[in-house]
Amino acid sequence: MTFEELKEKAHALPLKPGVYIMQDAKSTVIYVGKAKALKNRVSQYFANLASHTEKTRAMVSQIDHFDVIVADSEFEALVLESALIKRHQPHYNILLKDDKGYPYIRLDVKSPYPRFSLAAKAEEDGARYFGPYGSRGASQAIIDALLAALRLPACSRVFPRDIGKGRPCLNYHMGRCDGYCRKEMDQSRYGEAIEQAVRLLEGKFQEVGDEIKAEMEQAAEELRFERAAQLRDRYRAIELLGKRQKVVAASLADTDVVGFHRGEAKSCFVVLHYVEGELAAKDWNLLETPMEEDTGDIVSALVREFYGGRGNLPKQILLPCELEDEVPITRLLSEQVGRRVNLITPQRGAKMDLIRLADKNAVEEVVRATTREERQSKRMELLGKLLDLPEPPGRIEAYDISNTGHDDIVASMTVFVDGKPLKRDYRHFKLKGLDGPDDYASMEQVLTRRFRRYLDGDEKFDQRPDVLFIDGGVTHARTAVQALTALGLSISVFGMVKDDRHRTRALVTPEGGEIGIQGNPALFSLVGQIQEETHRFAIEFNRLQRTKRVQGSTLDQIPGVGEKRRGELLRRFKSIKNIRAASLEELEAVVPKNTAQAVYDFFHQEKGEVP
Repeated sequence: MTFEELKEKAHALPLKPGVYIMQDAKSTVIYVGKAKALKNRVSQYFANLASHTEKTRAMVSQIDHFDVIVADSEFEALVLESALIKRHQPHYNILLKDDKGYPYIRLDVKSPYPRFSLAAKAEEDGARYFGPYGSRGASQAIIDALLAALRLPACSRVFPRDIGKGRPCLNYHMGRCDGYCRKEMDQSRYGEAIEQAVRLLEGKFQEVGDEIKAEMEQAAEELRFERAAQLRDRYRAIELLGKRQKVVAASLADTDVVGFHRGEAKSCFVVLHYVEGELAAKDWNLLETPMEEDTGDIVSALVREFYGGRGNLPKQILLPCELEDEVPITRLLSEQVGRRVNLITPQRGAKMDLIRLADKNAVEEVVRATTREERQSKRMELLGKLLDLPEPPGRIEAYDISNTGHDDIVASMTVFVDGKPLKRDYRHFKLKGLDGPDDYASMEQVLTRRFRRYLDGDEKFDQRPDVLFIDGGVTHARTAVQALTALGLSISVFGMVKDDRHRTRALVTPEGGEIGIQGNPALFSLVGQIQEETHRFAIEFNRLQRTKRVQGSTLDQIPGVGEKRRGELLRRFKSIKNIRAASLEELEAVVPKNTAQAVYDFFHQEKGEVP
């Protein structure tokens, strides 16, 4: 379908809740979404494309056709959307990379020597499954504690194949394993230990503990003190294991706290699990591509995907922001587990402190997983796409004009390469032949001088920028384009617009189109940095010129001091104050004796001194 046909079809949709399914030319599902009113939501995709995020524009460009399914309520649309996303795994939906939360412990009972492992879900494969538990890390800790408590093998040896082959590993010598790889070991004890482990996973800690305690006491009575000590250690380990399992079991979870951070190259979704007020476990997922949608939409999608289909959920889930679809999500999760699950968005107090901690964890995971080069590369890639450039801009030049009335009209040129300032390429310009302040004429003169020298092969101006940023609005950008066109050059130009508080607000095209950057913190920070640096560089040069002019006017009053002598004195002494304080000998070291005497006399007679 053509774009206009898609737009027409969207306008013909009913104002009813439902799900829309976007597909490409190969009929591959690329996006699934829900809507309170299908007509309003779907029509937005085909109207005012410039206002969309880069990701949305990319998705819309690939839509060949779409289908809709009308639902009776927003809740039904939410359930249907979740099912379709799980089924099709659309490229443009927010998807967790893998399922890290609430895993199961699997025991392969078909093997003569069963081993414990982690599984994302319970399968019908004849194995025994226990759980689900709070997180992969916590579940692995339970397995490790089981193996240590019952002195079961944690090595990679395969039984019975490796029995009697080689010496026992370090775990045996450290007392962490009974050494089932030894020929002399009673192999029946392996089955007994596994049976005890199963009962422990079933929560029968008291029962197993009493058995081991009785065996320990019997060994002590028989004066088998080494065996009694081993059983004592096992009994203590089982007590600790019981406490640990109680803490991490998801069915006992009181509160989950959700955190989210959108980084420049990666984003992170974090869930902290609290049991009886104590932090028990943490789950997190990195999203390789930074999301550009509204944070509420992102968190909503991630919450639904993370908790959808789980049999055990906490009593309450604390969220970092309000969700537009909080009511249907609450109903979905509550019906999923047969009891009330509360979604809460705290604004202050202890619960808000927990949100801050979860957000901090998300930030730390992103920082740890993202290199500086990745952040810079992703930032420039996003900027290139936002500005519709053929490739990410390598070299950005920015220009600003500074003046104080009719005098000291100057301009600055700053350079950013791969998003970082290249100060050795910064340049200043003194504006010439202007009757008074005129930003547009000043900008035209600056760019004409800069790029004429580029065309002439001047080595100080021999680099061609990929894009120009002009401090100002549409007319400034249009003036820059006119100056470039007059020289036969075609370079992308954008104006940097500030708000009423003189903070960067947006970029504008010479045609008047506005490109919002406030929705993307990374790009907002970059453009703001470029604008502030360019303005700073212009202001400093303007102040320097003004200072020289004021200082020069004082020296101009001295007979015999012309432009050359004035420059020599200022270069040597830096200021009028230092020149006034200089001795005659110090002045004579810079300028001829007669000029030095005139300068010395001028300042000392000013004070009423006799030279």
